[in-house]
Amino acid sequence: MKRRTLMLGGATIVASLVAAAAFWPRRQIVVAARTFDWKGTDFLSGGTRSVALEKLPAPLFRTRPNCVATNAQTLGPCHVNDIPARQDVTEGKAGLPLRLAVRIVHAADCRPVENADIEIWHTDHRGIYSGREAANMCTLDDAAAISGLAFRGRQLTDAAGQASFLTVYPGWYKGRTPHVHCRILAEGRELLVSQIYFDDALSDIVYGGHPDYRRRPPRDTRNDQDGLIPQDAVDHIFDFEKLDGGVLSATITIGLSS
Repeated sequence: MKRRTLMLGGATIVASLVAAAAFWPRRQIVVAARTFDWKGTDFLSGGTRSVALEKLPAPLFRTRPNCVATNAQTLGPCHVNDIPARQDVTEGKAGLPLRLAVRIVHAADCRPVENADIEIWHTDHRGIYSGREAANMCTLDDAAAISGLAFRGRQLTDAAGQASFLTVYPGWYKGRTPHVHCRILAEGRELLVSQIYFDDALSDIVYGGHPDYRRRPPRDTRNDQDGLIPQDAVDHIFDFEKLDGGVLSATITIGLSS
Protein backbone atom coordinates (compact mmCIF):
# COMPACT_ATOMS: atom_id res chain seq x y z
CA MET A 1 0.00 0.00 0.00
CA LYS A 2 1.48 3.31 -1.06
CA ARG A 3 2.14 5.88 1.63
CA ARG A 4 1.42 9.49 0.83
CA THR A 5 2.41 12.59 2.78
CA LEU A 6 0.06 15.53 3.21
CA MET A 7 1.46 18.82 4.47
CA LEU A 8 -1.25 20.07 6.79
CA GLY A 9 -1.11 23.81 7.31
CA GLY A 10 2.36 23.56 8.80
CA ALA A 11 2.22 19.99 10.20
CA THR A 12 3.05 16.79 8.33
CA ILE A 13 0.48 14.02 8.05
CA VAL A 14 1.64 10.59 6.96
CA ALA A 15 -1.41 8.88 5.51
CA SER A 16 -1.84 5.21 4.66
CA LEU A 17 -4.88 4.89 2.44
CA VAL A 18 -7.41 2.16 3.23
CA ALA A 19 -10.98 1.46 2.15
CA ALA A 20 -13.46 4.30 2.27
CA ALA A 21 -16.19 4.30 4.89
CA ALA A 22 -19.18 6.59 5.48
CA PHE A 23 -18.46 9.98 3.87
CA TRP A 24 -14.66 10.14 4.31
CA PRO A 25 -11.84 7.62 3.75
CA ARG A 26 -10.31 6.20 6.94
CA ARG A 27 -6.57 6.82 7.26
CA GLN A 28 -3.85 6.00 9.74
CA ILE A 29 -2.51 9.39 10.78
CA VAL A 30 0.76 10.42 12.38
CA VAL A 31 1.40 14.13 12.95
CA ALA A 32 5.05 15.18 12.82
CA ALA A 33 6.99 18.46 12.91
CA ARG A 34 6.36 21.10 10.27
CA THR A 35 8.71 20.92 7.29
CA PHE A 36 8.74 21.35 3.52
CA ASP A 37 11.65 19.22 2.38
CA TRP A 38 11.18 20.42 -1.18
CA LYS A 39 12.98 22.63 -3.70
CA GLY A 40 11.46 24.77 -6.41
CA THR A 41 13.25 22.66 -9.00
CA ASP A 42 11.46 19.52 -7.74
CA PHE A 43 8.41 20.64 -9.69
CA LEU A 44 7.57 20.90 -13.38
CA SER A 45 7.79 24.27 -15.08
CA GLY A 46 6.05 25.79 -18.08
CA GLY A 47 2.46 25.12 -17.05
CA THR A 48 0.18 22.12 -17.37
CA ARG A 49 0.77 21.01 -20.98
CA SER A 50 2.26 17.67 -19.94
CA VAL A 51 -0.17 17.03 -17.05
CA ALA A 52 -3.29 14.89 -17.39
CA LEU A 53 -5.66 15.55 -14.50
CA GLU A 54 -7.33 12.15 -14.82
CA LYS A 55 -3.98 10.39 -14.34
CA LEU A 56 -3.19 12.10 -11.04
CA PRO A 57 -3.94 10.22 -7.80
CA ALA A 58 -7.16 11.13 -6.02
CA PRO A 59 -6.88 14.28 -3.87
CA LEU A 60 -5.78 13.57 -0.31
CA PHE A 61 -7.86 15.45 2.27
CA ARG A 62 -7.56 15.52 6.04
CA THR A 63 -9.08 12.51 7.76
CA ARG A 64 -11.92 14.69 9.04
CA PRO A 65 -13.18 17.91 7.47
CA ASN A 66 -12.58 21.11 9.39
CA CYS A 67 -16.33 21.34 10.11
CA VAL A 68 -16.02 25.06 10.69
CA ALA A 69 -17.62 27.83 8.68
CA THR A 70 -15.21 29.38 6.19
CA ASN A 71 -15.06 33.16 6.60
CA ALA A 72 -16.73 35.27 3.94
CA GLN A 73 -14.46 37.77 2.21
CA THR A 74 -14.87 40.47 -0.40
CA LEU A 75 -15.53 39.62 -4.06
CA GLY A 76 -12.92 42.20 -5.03
CA PRO A 77 -12.34 44.25 -8.18
CA CYS A 78 -10.77 41.37 -10.14
CA HIS A 79 -13.91 39.25 -10.52
CA VAL A 80 -15.49 38.94 -13.97
CA ASN A 81 -18.69 37.32 -15.22
CA ASP A 82 -19.46 34.45 -17.60
CA ILE A 83 -16.69 32.11 -16.49
CA PRO A 84 -16.54 28.77 -18.38
CA ALA A 85 -17.03 25.41 -16.69
CA ARG A 86 -13.67 23.65 -17.08
CA GLN A 87 -10.99 21.82 -15.11
CA ASP A 88 -7.78 23.10 -16.71
CA VAL A 89 -7.98 26.87 -16.26
CA THR A 90 -4.46 27.79 -17.44
CA GLU A 91 -5.09 28.52 -21.15
CA GLY A 92 -1.54 27.30 -21.78
CA LYS A 93 0.16 29.82 -19.46
CA ALA A 94 3.42 29.14 -17.61
CA GLY A 95 3.86 28.26 -13.96
CA LEU A 96 4.29 25.40 -11.48
CA PRO A 97 1.49 22.87 -12.19
CA LEU A 98 -1.02 22.80 -9.32
CA ARG A 99 -3.95 20.41 -8.87
CA LEU A 100 -6.35 22.41 -6.72
CA ALA A 101 -9.08 20.31 -5.07
CA VAL A 102 -11.86 21.56 -2.81
CA ARG A 103 -14.30 19.69 -0.60
CA ILE A 104 -17.46 21.62 0.33
CA VAL A 105 -19.41 20.58 3.43
CA HIS A 106 -22.13 21.86 5.72
CA ALA A 107 -20.19 23.26 8.68
CA ALA A 108 -22.82 22.12 11.18
CA ASP A 109 -22.51 18.38 10.52
CA CYS A 110 -19.84 17.85 7.81
CA ARG A 111 -22.32 16.56 5.22
CA PRO A 112 -20.93 17.03 1.68
CA VAL A 113 -22.62 19.57 -0.55
CA GLU A 114 -23.36 17.99 -3.93
CA ASN A 115 -23.88 20.05 -7.12
CA ALA A 116 -22.50 23.23 -5.61
CA ASP A 117 -21.18 25.52 -8.33
CA ILE A 118 -17.69 26.63 -7.26
CA GLU A 119 -15.85 29.31 -9.22
CA ILE A 120 -12.17 30.09 -8.67
CA TRP A 121 -9.90 32.87 -9.90
CA HIS A 122 -6.33 33.94 -9.18
CA THR A 123 -3.30 35.61 -10.73
CA ASP A 124 -0.84 34.14 -13.21
CA HIS A 125 2.78 33.44 -12.26
CA ARG A 126 3.54 37.16 -12.71
CA GLY A 127 0.87 38.28 -10.26
CA ILE A 128 -1.54 39.53 -12.98
CA TYR A 129 -5.26 38.75 -13.30
CA SER A 130 -6.97 38.10 -16.63
CA GLY A 131 -10.24 39.40 -18.01
CA ARG A 132 -11.49 42.40 -19.93
CA GLU A 133 -13.98 43.26 -17.17
CA ALA A 134 -11.39 43.21 -14.39
CA ALA A 135 -10.19 46.52 -12.99
CA ASN A 136 -7.00 48.02 -14.39
CA MET A 137 -5.25 47.42 -11.06
CA CYS A 138 -5.82 43.70 -11.67
CA THR A 139 -4.68 43.35 -15.30
CA LEU A 140 -2.00 46.09 -15.22
CA ASP A 141 -2.94 46.87 -18.85
CA ASP A 142 -1.35 43.61 -19.96
CA ALA A 143 -2.83 42.91 -23.40
CA ALA A 144 -2.48 39.13 -23.22
CA ALA A 145 -4.13 39.01 -19.80
CA ILE A 146 -6.99 41.27 -20.81
CA SER A 147 -7.79 39.23 -23.92
CA GLY A 148 -8.25 35.92 -22.08
CA LEU A 149 -9.78 34.32 -19.00
CA ALA A 150 -6.77 32.40 -17.74
CA PHE A 151 -6.86 31.08 -14.17
CA ARG A 152 -10.63 31.34 -13.99
CA GLY A 153 -13.02 28.42 -14.03
CA ARG A 154 -16.10 26.73 -12.56
CA GLN A 155 -16.99 23.18 -11.53
CA LEU A 156 -19.93 21.36 -9.96
CA THR A 157 -19.11 19.30 -6.87
CA ASP A 158 -19.69 15.56 -6.93
CA ALA A 159 -21.53 13.37 -4.39
CA ALA A 160 -18.57 13.71 -1.99
CA GLY A 161 -18.73 17.52 -2.24
CA GLN A 162 -15.47 17.61 -4.22
CA ALA A 163 -14.26 19.42 -7.33
CA SER A 164 -10.78 19.65 -8.85
CA PHE A 165 -9.03 22.20 -11.06
CA LEU A 166 -5.72 22.09 -12.89
CA THR A 167 -3.90 25.41 -12.60
CA VAL A 168 -0.52 26.85 -11.54
CA TYR A 169 0.82 28.31 -8.32
CA PRO A 170 -0.35 31.95 -8.30
CA GLY A 171 2.15 34.79 -8.33
CA TRP A 172 2.22 37.54 -5.73
CA TYR A 173 1.29 41.16 -6.29
CA LYS A 174 1.87 44.30 -4.28
CA GLY A 175 0.07 44.49 -0.94
CA ARG A 176 -1.34 40.94 -0.94
CA THR A 177 -0.14 37.53 0.11
CA PRO A 178 -0.72 34.74 -2.46
CA HIS A 179 -4.33 33.55 -2.54
CA VAL A 180 -7.12 31.98 -4.58
CA HIS A 181 -10.59 33.52 -4.71
CA CYS A 182 -13.67 31.30 -4.64
CA ARG A 183 -17.40 31.84 -5.05
CA ILE A 184 -19.92 29.12 -4.26
CA LEU A 185 -23.51 28.99 -5.50
CA ALA A 186 -26.29 26.43 -5.24
CA GLU A 187 -29.52 26.58 -7.25
CA GLY A 188 -28.59 30.11 -8.32
CA ARG A 189 -28.12 31.35 -4.76
CA GLU A 190 -24.75 32.67 -3.63
CA LEU A 191 -23.65 30.79 -0.50
CA LEU A 192 -20.11 32.07 0.02
CA VAL A 193 -17.41 34.32 -1.38
CA SER A 194 -14.00 33.78 0.18
CA GLN A 195 -10.24 33.47 -0.33
CA ILE A 196 -7.88 30.57 0.36
CA TYR A 197 -4.20 31.09 1.17
CA PHE A 198 -0.78 29.42 0.89
CA ASP A 199 1.82 28.55 3.49
CA ASP A 200 4.55 31.22 3.58
CA ALA A 201 7.29 28.59 3.75
CA LEU A 202 6.04 26.97 0.55
CA SER A 203 5.71 30.32 -1.23
CA ASP A 204 9.32 31.07 -0.29
CA ILE A 205 10.38 27.80 -1.94
CA VAL A 206 8.39 28.44 -5.11
CA TYR A 207 9.25 32.12 -5.57
CA GLY A 208 12.89 31.62 -4.63
CA GLY A 209 13.71 28.49 -6.59
CA HIS A 210 11.21 27.65 -9.32
CA PRO A 211 12.36 28.85 -12.77
CA ASP A 212 8.99 30.37 -13.71
CA TYR A 213 8.98 32.69 -10.66
CA ARG A 214 12.51 33.44 -9.49
CA ARG A 215 13.16 36.30 -11.92
CA ARG A 216 10.64 38.45 -10.08
CA PRO A 217 11.67 40.68 -7.16
CA PRO A 218 10.98 39.50 -3.58
CA ARG A 219 7.33 39.77 -2.57
CA ASP A 220 6.39 42.63 -0.24
CA THR A 221 3.59 40.95 1.77
CA ARG A 222 3.52 37.74 3.82
CA ASN A 223 0.53 36.13 5.51
CA ASP A 224 0.97 38.00 8.78
CA GLN A 225 1.21 41.31 6.91
CA ASP A 226 -1.86 40.90 4.73
CA GLY A 227 -4.77 43.09 5.79
CA LEU A 228 -7.45 40.76 4.41
CA ILE A 229 -6.39 37.30 5.58
CA PRO A 230 -8.54 36.12 8.54
CA GLN A 231 -6.94 36.55 11.94
CA ASP A 232 -7.32 32.82 12.58
CA ALA A 233 -6.11 31.68 9.17
CA VAL A 234 -5.42 28.01 9.92
CA ASP A 235 -8.61 26.76 8.26
CA HIS A 236 -8.11 29.07 5.27
CA ILE A 237 -4.70 27.71 4.19
CA PHE A 238 -4.37 24.86 1.70
CA ASP A 239 -2.89 21.48 2.62
CA PHE A 240 -0.25 20.26 0.17
CA GLU A 241 1.15 17.10 -1.35
CA LYS A 242 4.04 16.76 -3.82
CA LEU A 243 2.89 14.29 -6.45
CA ASP A 244 5.12 12.05 -8.53
CA GLY A 245 6.10 13.77 -11.75
CA GLY A 246 6.54 17.24 -10.28
CA VAL A 247 2.94 18.36 -9.76
CA LEU A 248 1.81 20.06 -6.54
CA SER A 249 -1.56 19.11 -5.07
CA ALA A 250 -3.44 21.60 -2.86
CA THR A 251 -6.61 20.62 -0.96
CA ILE A 252 -9.00 22.51 1.28
CA THR A 253 -12.30 21.80 3.03
CA ILE A 254 -14.74 24.71 2.81
CA GLY A 255 -17.48 24.78 5.43
CA LEU A 256 -20.78 26.49 4.62
CA SER A 257 -22.78 28.00 7.46
CA SER A 258 -26.06 28.13 5.50
